[in-house]
Amino acid sequence: MNSRDRILAAVARNQPALVAMPEIPTFLSEAVDLAKKFSTVAVGIGSKVFEVESLEEIKEILRQEYKDARRVVSSYSRFLDFAEVALPFDIDPHTLENIDLAILQAHFGVAENSALWITEDQLPQRVLPFICQHLALIVPRQEIVPLMHNAYNKIGNANYSFGTFIAGPSKTADIEQSLVLGAHGPRTLTIFIINEDLKEREM
Repeated sequence: MNSRDRILAAVARNQPALVAMPEIPTFLSEAVDLAKKFSTVAVGIGSKVFEVESLEEIKEILRQEYKDARRVVSSYSRFLDFAEVALPFDIDPHTLENIDLAILQAHFGVAENSALWITEDQLPQRVLPFICQHLALIVPRQEIVPLMHNAYNKIGNANYSFGTFIAGPSKTADIEQSLVLGAHGPRTLTIFIINEDLKEREM
């Protein structure tokens, strides 16, 4: 037996005893209004938040908030009278550079940091939520979870090739500690917490 084998054998003989994984405590009380907590955090990092009952209500708000938007795209066919809704999945991403407003659905939100989870099944191109000037994300009220621990439990076994958490508009303060919005992505993020049970998920 050479030195390598002796070392590996010694390591194998001296493995620590297996112990159960620790329980992760819940830091948010069950009495906490998750939508309210989510909204408070989201507004604090620069987002706008609206609680709505339907997609029609969302359209009316967006018409007022972004009345100057020239190109609008959406992942909802019910926005046909307001936005492009049939972008092909093989579209050249360079053709998306002039999008003023993108309207997408998030799978769920996280109350502790207002992060919203989206995956490629919402996107004709992965660049869409980052290249637009303004981003609107819609999340069902019942799909807001308390913590990132809960979020990772939801996505742990999910099948997706691309996913990202988005929290707040793009911002940086690298240069002279001066806050700049939209340096690397959307200048604004508008979040709609909707009570309607949304089933549409494809562009």
